[in-house]
Amino acid sequence: MNFSYWEYKEWFTNNDFIVVGSGIVGLNCAIRLKERFPKSKIIVLEKGLLPQGASTKNAGFACFGSTSELLSDLKNHTEEEVFRLVKMRWEGLQLMRSLLGDTNIDYQLNYGYELFSDEVFFEKCKNKTEDLNKLLLPLFKESVFSTACNKFNFKNIVPTYLVNQFEAQLDTGKMVSQLLKKAQEKGVKVLNNISVLGFSEGTNQVKINTSQGEFLASKVFFATNGFSKELLKESISPARAQVLITSPIKDLHIKGTFHLEEGYYYFRNINNRILLGGGRNLDFETEETTQFGETTLVQNKLENLLKTTILPNIDFKITHRWSGIMGVGNQKKPIVKQLSENSYCGIRLGGMGVAIGSLVGKELADLID
Repeated sequence: MNFSYWEYKEWFTNNDFIVVGSGIVGLNCAIRLKERFPKSKIIVLEKGLLPQGASTKNAGFACFGSTSELLSDLKNHTEEEVFRLVKMRWEGLQLMRSLLGDTNIDYQLNYGYELFSDEVFFEKCKNKTEDLNKLLLPLFKESVFSTACNKFNFKNIVPTYLVNQFEAQLDTGKMVSQLLKKAQEKGVKVLNNISVLGFSEGTNQVKINTSQGEFLASKVFFATNGFSKELLKESISPARAQVLITSPIKDLHIKGTFHLEEGYYYFRNINNRILLGGGRNLDFETEETTQFGETTLVQNKLENLLKTTILPNIDFKITHRWSGIMGVGNQKKPIVKQLSENSYCGIRLGGMGVAIGSLVGKELADLID
């Protein structure tokens, strides 16, 4: 199909900024660019029908790290680095809340709970909670972590939880819908089902080669996270996360967000259904992929957790299964940098996109003068 003169003029050429990826980072980047440069012409290119990564696939945890996750981070990062990571996640969540509003994204502060199947590992983590509370005190002004009894009657776990009083939850679909609405209200154009295949730079211009032809812009911003390895030479790998959700369960008493095994498993109540995800640690090699899909190994493990730990003696049906693609690396700090004279990236969110995506998007837009 040949595009018309009008189509080329309005969408393909004379763009000030093109953002690749319409997830949390990409849309926040576009919104921030429009705030800074109100008269600019901004196009967001999205490869999927919907934001096709993790932004509309995640579990909706407004979290910044469980006890065991932060203790694991301290093995590879200094205390100062971990503090900065948590600060970035917390500030990112507050930025998102102020931009979209708690009611619009169904933000609920119901606490986060970490469950343990191993008594020795539980004691090890519990004994470190005061150290973590001390580390995070300058940010939260009070203790973050405490303990609580097994009030939700989960089975085959240590009968005590580690509790994060600042952890919340939100509605992932509403969050991205609100971001799209904000961007479009500001005049940002979002084009879907367009795959970016590569790019090249000329004098004060970037040519972006796509599945629908060539786009031209003064500057390009990559918010491609788990799909970045296909386009950029950066230290990042894809990481698939598999999820399932049950049918509604009568009188479901579980409330909050829950973590197991250093965050590799996670679940919550959403509309009286249990949403459960994780299992990437069962087969890291297979899950290092940009292909969406589910595996028997992981799905069986998730169903077994439902039967033996989360919903023992309760009949349930699985109604949906899906997966999302995250971007991870050997460091938890995201990559926000200038790539060349007219290209920039904000990637490698490390499974914390809900928390840091808004801030990474803002920082990405602020890389230009």
